[in-house]
Amino acid sequence: MNKPGFSLLIVSLFAAFTLKAQPDPWKITAAKIDPSNYYGVTVANGMIGIVSSPEPFKVKNVVLAGAYDQYGRGRVSNFLNSFNLLNMYLEIDGKRLTAADVSNLKQELDLHHASFKTTFDYGDKATISYTYYSLRQLPFTVLTDVTIIAKKDIALNAASVMEAPDALKEVQNYYNEIDRPHVTISLLTSTAKSPTGKLQLCASTSFIFKEVHGQEPRVIHEMWDNNMHLMKFTKKLKQGQTYDYAVTGSSITSAHHNDPLNEAERLTIFAKLEGRDRLLAFHNQAWDELWKSDIQIEGDPQSQQDIHSMLYHLYSFTRAGSSFSLSPMGLSGLGYNGHVFWDTDIWMFPALLVLHPEIAKSLIDYRFERLDAAKRNAFAHGYKGAMFPWESADTGVEETPVWALSGPFEHHITACVALAAWNYYAVTQDKEWLKEKGWPILSQTADFWSSRVERNGPGHYEIKNVVAADEWAENVDNNAFTNAAAKVNLQNATAAAKLLGIKADPDWLLVAQNIPILKMENGVTLEHAAYKGEGIKQADANLLAYPLKVITDPKQIKNDLEYYEGRVPNEGTPAMTQAVFALLYARLGNPEKAWHFFKDSFEPNLLPPFRVIAETKGGTNPYFATGAGGILQSVLMGFGGLDITPSGIVQVESKLPAQWKSLKITGVGKDKKSYQRN
Repeated sequence: MNKPGFSLLIVSLFAAFTLKAQPDPWKITAAKIDPSNYYGVTVANGMIGIVSSPEPFKVKNVVLAGAYDQYGRGRVSNFLNSFNLLNMYLEIDGKRLTAADVSNLKQELDLHHASFKTTFDYGDKATISYTYYSLRQLPFTVLTDVTIIAKKDIALNAASVMEAPDALKEVQNYYNEIDRPHVTISLLTSTAKSPTGKLQLCASTSFIFKEVHGQEPRVIHEMWDNNMHLMKFTKKLKQGQTYDYAVTGSSITSAHHNDPLNEAERLTIFAKLEGRDRLLAFHNQAWDELWKSDIQIEGDPQSQQDIHSMLYHLYSFTRAGSSFSLSPMGLSGLGYNGHVFWDTDIWMFPALLVLHPEIAKSLIDYRFERLDAAKRNAFAHGYKGAMFPWESADTGVEETPVWALSGPFEHHITACVALAAWNYYAVTQDKEWLKEKGWPILSQTADFWSSRVERNGPGHYEIKNVVAADEWAENVDNNAFTNAAAKVNLQNATAAAKLLGIKADPDWLLVAQNIPILKMENGVTLEHAAYKGEGIKQADANLLAYPLKVITDPKQIKNDLEYYEGRVPNEGTPAMTQAVFALLYARLGNPEKAWHFFKDSFEPNLLPPFRVIAETKGGTNPYFATGAGGILQSVLMGFGGLDITPSGIVQVESKLPAQWKSLKITGVGKDKKSYQRN
C-alpha cells in the first residue's frame, strides 16, 4: 500500500535530484578532467590573464594586456607571455606531488567572483585545494590561496616558482627580504627583455602567512637556472590540522610603467601587507559591482550559465580607465597575436557599451589615442582623413601580416571604429566626450570616405577594390557592408557636427546619398558587384539590418536572411554569424528560428571541460571573445530588444524563445535601468 507520506518523500527526492542536476548559474565545475582533451579557462582582471592547467599547482600561461613585441609569426607585433608567477610545487614527506599522485581532482570556475579553484586528494595523507585570482581592484596583481588538510601527520615542503617564458631574453633573478619589526617580506623577483629588447618585463611574488610575525615559516631561496628560481618553506602538520598560506605577486612591463622592476616589487609589497582577507574582500566587492549589470534568464539554467560565462569573459578581458582594447581571444592566450580588429568595435563593444559604458570608453579611447597613426595610414594610401588599420596593436600602425590581403584592403574597419564612437555618444549623451574625442574620430573617418569613393555619377559613388566583411570575397567592388558602413559613418559625422554647432562638410551627405547598395534581380541585397551565390565566411549583407540599420523594411530583412543563411557552411566559419541571424529573427518575431541560430552560434563550438567557446565549430582556439560578444548581442538586442538610438537606449519589439519564461537585463546604460521581457 502506497502511503501519502512515502509518495511525498519520493516526489521530494526527485525534485532534489532534478534541482541538483541543473547547471549552476554562477559556477562551472569539471569533476572529470582529461589532460589530453583540456581547454583551459581564464581568470583575468582586464590586465592580467591567467590560463588554467590540468596539472596541479600549474598555470598554462600568464598574458598581460598591452605587452607586444615583434617576434615569431608574421614579422608583426605579437602578444607576449609574461613570467609564470603562480606556478608552485608541493612536497609531502619528501615526495614531489605530481598529477599521477592525485585523486578526486576537481576544478571550478566561479563566474560571480572570478576565481578558479582546484581540489584533490593526495593518497591517504592530505586533501588539498588552491584558488587563484586576478585581483580586480589591483590591475597588475594576482593571488593564489592554498589550503592543506592533513589526514595524518605530514611534513610539507612548499615552493613558489618563478619561470620565464622561452621568448624572453637576458633574464635576471633577484631575491631579497625586507625586515620590519612587525613583518618580514620575502620577494622573489625576475626581470627580462622582450625578444627585440623593446620591452622590459618584470614580476615579483611574496608569501602571505597567517602566523603572527616571528612564528611564520622561514623562507629559503633557490636558484635553478637563469630562467627559473624559487622560494620555499617547510611545515609539519598534525593529523586533522588545516594549514593555509597564500602567494601574491605582480607583473608589469615598461609598456605600463617607466620603472617596471621596482614597481613590480612595490605592488607586491602593497598586496602582501594588505593581506589575504582584505585583498579578497575588495576583489569580491569589485565583481559584485560589475554584476549589477547582468542578464537574467528564467526557465533555462544552461543558457543562464552560458550567458553568465560569456559576460564573465568580456568583463574579465576589459577594465575601465585602461585605454586598452580587446583582441578576438581576449587575455586567454596569444591567439591572433593579441591584435585588435573589427571584432572589438562591432561584436564585443556593443554588449559592454549597454551594460558598462565606463568599460566601453576604454575601448574607444584606445582608438582615439591612435588616430594620428590612422591619419598617417590614410596619407600613405593616397587618401584624406583617417584610415584605421585592419589589425592594430600598441602603436596603431597596420599590424596585419603581409600575406593577408585584409591589411591593405579591408577598409570597412574605419567605419566600424566610427560607428563605435557614435554609439558611445548615443548611449552616454556625453557632449564633452563627443567634442573632445568623438568628433575627431567621426570627422576624420568621414573625410576618409569622401576621398575613398570613386565618383562615377549620381548613385555611383563607388567603393572599389576591397576585402569584404565576408573575407572570402577579396578585391571586390561595392561590397554591401563596406558601402553601407561608409554611408552611416558620413551621416553620423554630419549629425555630430549639428549637435556640436560645427559646420559639417556638405560633401559628406552628398557622398552618403550616392553610395550604391546593390541588389539581385530577386530583390535580395547583393553582397558585392561580382557575387553569384557563393558560400560566405560570415555575415555581411545581413549586417545592413543590424547594426547599421540601413535596411529597415521587415520584408527585405527576412528575404536577405533566408537567402544568406543558406550560404554559410556548417564548419570553419566564425561564431558571430549565427548570432546576428538569431538577433534579427528575434526582432522579426520568429522566436523558433531565433532560438535555432542562438544555439547554433555557440553550442557546436564549446570545448571541455569548461564550455569555453572556440572560434568555429570543431575549432580548438578558445576563448573566442568575439563570438561571445555577438551571442550576447543576440540576447540583449535580439531577444531583449534593446536598441541604441541617437537619443539613448530604447526597447523595441522582439520575441523570447519558448524555452525561456522571462528575460531581465539589469544595470543598462548610464542610468543603470532594468528591462524585462516575458
